[in-house]
Amino acid sequence: MDFNIWRGEKVLLRAVEPEDWQAYLQWNADSESARLSYAIPFPPSASAMRKHVEEMSMQRGEDDVYRWQIVNHLGDLVGTINTRNVERRNGTFGYGLAVKREAQRKGYAQEAIRLVLRYYFLELRYQKCTVDVYAFNEPSIRLHEKLGFTLEGRLRRMIFTNGQYHDALMYGITAEEFLKETK
Repeated sequence: MDFNIWRGEKVLLRAVEPEDWQAYLQWNADSESARLSYAIPFPPSASAMRKHVEEMSMQRGEDDVYRWQIVNHLGDLVGTINTRNVERRNGTFGYGLAVKREAQRKGYAQEAIRLVLRYYFLELRYQKCTVDVYAFNEPSIRLHEKLGFTLEGRLRRMIFTNGQYHDALMYGITAEEFLKETK
């Protein structure tokens, strides 16, 4: 079997395809999952979502910014992960992640993150990844700590949702820490 850097034991990371628009429409309709990942959006029309996903499918990874779809071993689309805040000069980047509710706590997010970290650290020479986690998102806090991320800071009252202000937690991991964790 051929080696594919984007394939783990549980997931495959692939490009966004135009036909993925229906999955994004469903994800946006799950308000609690949206709240944990970013924010509850206005409801998009099917045609607007179709156009948006079609545009995402044309990405080429300019400036090392990219969005992958997370597909499980059965071929089901279970989530998405995208890099952002990419600073080549400093060798730093971040990412955003969303896994649909019924696919959570199965190891998909953990493996997807590891695949992206491995690529950015070992192939693109980045030296640090930093992510922000909402203080009320306990599963994400546990996930990042399990992966070896270190809590580096707390930004008070940065997120407003469900009628309350919440802190944003900043987690980071260096290439050396990641390599130590994966051995």
